[in-house]
Amino acid sequence: MKKNAISTTCAYCGVGCGVSMQPREEGFTASGEAMHPANFGRLCVKGSALGETLDLEGRLLRPEINRQPVSWSQALDAVANGLRDVIRESGPQAVAFYGSGQLLTEDYYVANKLMKGFIGAGNMDTNSRLCMASAVVGYKRAFGADAVPCSYQDLELADCVILTGSNTAWAHPVVYQRLAQAKKERPQMRIIVIDPRQTATCDIADLHLPLRPGSDAALFCGALNAMAQSGKLDRTFLHDHTQGADETLFSVQDWTVAKTAIFCGLTTAQLLAFYQTIADSDRLVTLYSMGINQSSSGVDKCNAIINLHLATGKIGREGCGPFSITGQPNAMGGREVGGLANQLASHMGFTPQEIGRVGRFWKSDNVTTSAGLNAVDLFRAIETGDIKAVWIMGTNPLVSLPDADRVRAGLARCPLVIVSDIMRETDTTRAAHICLPALGWGEKNGTVTNSERCISRQRAFLPAPGEAKADWWILSQVAQRLGFADAFDYQHPAEIFREHAALSGFENHGSRAFDISGLAQLSNQQWDELLPVQWPVNARTPQGTVRLFHDKRFFHSDGKARLIAITPRLPVNQPTAAAPLIMNTGRVRDQWHTMTRTGKSARLMQHISEPFCQFHPADAPDIQPGDLVRVASSHGWLLLRAQPDGLQPRGSVFVPMHWNSQFSQQARVDALIEAHTDPLSGQPESKHMPVSLRRWKAAWQAEVFVRGSQEEHLTPPATAYWSRITQPGVTHYTLADSSLPENWATWLSEHFGTHRWVCQSARLGDDGFNLLAWSDGELQLAFYAHRQRPVPDRSVVVAAFTQPPGTAQQRLALLAGLAAGGKAPTGAMICSCFAVGEIAIVDAVRQGCHSVQQLGAQLKCGTNCGSCIPELKKIIASQLITLTAGENQ
Repeated sequence: MKKNAISTTCAYCGVGCGVSMQPREEGFTASGEAMHPANFGRLCVKGSALGETLDLEGRLLRPEINRQPVSWSQALDAVANGLRDVIRESGPQAVAFYGSGQLLTEDYYVANKLMKGFIGAGNMDTNSRLCMASAVVGYKRAFGADAVPCSYQDLELADCVILTGSNTAWAHPVVYQRLAQAKKERPQMRIIVIDPRQTATCDIADLHLPLRPGSDAALFCGALNAMAQSGKLDRTFLHDHTQGADETLFSVQDWTVAKTAIFCGLTTAQLLAFYQTIADSDRLVTLYSMGINQSSSGVDKCNAIINLHLATGKIGREGCGPFSITGQPNAMGGREVGGLANQLASHMGFTPQEIGRVGRFWKSDNVTTSAGLNAVDLFRAIETGDIKAVWIMGTNPLVSLPDADRVRAGLARCPLVIVSDIMRETDTTRAAHICLPALGWGEKNGTVTNSERCISRQRAFLPAPGEAKADWWILSQVAQRLGFADAFDYQHPAEIFREHAALSGFENHGSRAFDISGLAQLSNQQWDELLPVQWPVNARTPQGTVRLFHDKRFFHSDGKARLIAITPRLPVNQPTAAAPLIMNTGRVRDQWHTMTRTGKSARLMQHISEPFCQFHPADAPDIQPGDLVRVASSHGWLLLRAQPDGLQPRGSVFVPMHWNSQFSQQARVDALIEAHTDPLSGQPESKHMPVSLRRWKAAWQAEVFVRGSQEEHLTPPATAYWSRITQPGVTHYTLADSSLPENWATWLSEHFGTHRWVCQSARLGDDGFNLLAWSDGELQLAFYAHRQRPVPDRSVVVAAFTQPPGTAQQRLALLAGLAAGGKAPTGAMICSCFAVGEIAIVDAVRQGCHSVQQLGAQLKCGTNCGSCIPELKKIIASQLITLTAGENQ
């Protein structure tokens, strides 16, 4: 660690990378923590840009009631009085909390304790319900506990790694980097990617199985049957350490190669290659994520994967195991404290024994006796009026929940909506009666647990801004006002952690997987200095536990694991004549969740700057790249930028999940998703929604750049389509509308007040209009409109706001959206770390850089986080084909 640097953990995905934040003259620089076991110094581009997201623009800095600032005392009294009134009139079941994997474990613990232990209702759920609830139930069915058996090092030790339902290269880049490095060092390692799409992750794959969307369970049932037929089962392990093997093996007998191939839309050759690789691999890891979990049959898919590992004995040893990787930095921590509505605390449930145990520990006789409502049902209960008060913490459900417009309408009818957040303007804070300013990443102190059960410290390195407070403090203050002062008299987050750790060991005796009782006696200083450690951490394993089930003992009462016989089924929603395409949703490389943090970074906006729809060109031959398209389902519609791609499977479209109402007019993808959920986990189906796709005819499209921050330009132009692109010191919109203004100058004056400035304009025939507005020699606005999509050099335009062009020739070039002297634009941004655009990369390839290493040596692209390497390889391959074709002419 560098001198004066603060060691903390990344704010983004479930990899849980260690981050070193180095203070500079202005702000902080993020780098990977060399000794952290999750990343060993690596960081993805999002992690590297953390220092660019720390400004206070748009922050919620004071408590507000009905959008008016109030004191903390007034806000806390209003929250407590509002909750008390609802409980008195309608009972505790009329109250709900909705949390987030962005909360620290200490925050989560207090929220869950207050709701389930003292208010006395189970209605504490979390947005983790949307990402890994099915994995939790799958593990509990198989192992008797929500216990991820693997560590990241198992990925590096495996003979074969199967990546299914995971675009690891973009969603969990550091895990992908570790895997790519292992493959480089051991070329004999086999990597199999199972995904309907050919994603960046396929770059290192030996085999890509582009299966039919939703058919994953059948694929793994077929694999289990193939292993049985070829004598590759571990019969001793099955006999001694499992139950349910006979029934499960009988249930997969019909999944022959032929039947599985038809059901999954694969060739028999692809299946046989898949089966043979599994059979030849002594050490096998299956890494699975949202493409498995976000399904109306997600639990069965998880158990089909686990069945294969149990039946072949590929579990509990190096390089083996079914490995669910979470989406959020503390999704695992939320599971530990009972953040899901179907859990109580410390991985306990709602048996009389567990309820009594938790009640004795918390000294409460009001512990809820039943599970609460999961996320989708919770917001339906708000809609029906059964829940009359909801407290939403650190999440944006009006963007992330399925059928999001219905959720918005329901929340608008709720008598009391409380939101704790760091940002003032989100879709959800706009629906709140009371907004409470919470500390953000870099300001709060606590712990998080990553996907491999590794507990790490998240340390504050910034002062609390304005009047923002820690979530645990806010919750404790409300609890005290509700009459529970003795149980919530916390003065420091370390106290909460010690209580959490003690509860994990309370009356445990090895019966529960989650046990960190070995950390229950940490002093405040020891907690502050805590090094990363994997649970269990107790008297038997004081240094933590790298790998579970090495002793072949599981957490069912008889110590045996369970194989689960399942019946594979396709998603409920299938294409229709009105909606012939299947929409898949997911992440893009440089953005995170609903963009409230990554959207602050101009660098992270360069790679993909607008919401888009990716589809096979043959499915919409009339739609060209850059057109605007209308994507519609039975629940709503989106307006997105077209991105035809021959690698996209026929009959499907892909739309990113990130854009919210602060960044685009009509791009909240979950507004299109129907709320079909898994009957066992309550997790919604987010990967399989029938939609239609058609070109949206724009009369004009434009880009406008205005001096000043987004806070100064909160209201976007009144156009049918707009998207905001983050730029330093400039508000930048792309625009489109279906009718032309009668007069461009008048339109610009009405929307941006250009009449205040000296304007320089150019009319481009009947199709276009450009304008620059100046004041005292400084550029105030730049506007480029055309019937087709204009393509000004954005970097040149943004730079002109800081360094105005000095000559008439330079101003004329800027009016045309070009650099003076004919300097070429950068093109699409490929390497966000070093701002290397596609045009420079193409030029370098044409000049002889025919490998990623050569490009890195010349341009630096691909030499930091490595996330752009798959795209670099695609550009190289494409250009080499073009060059070869030219030589052969």
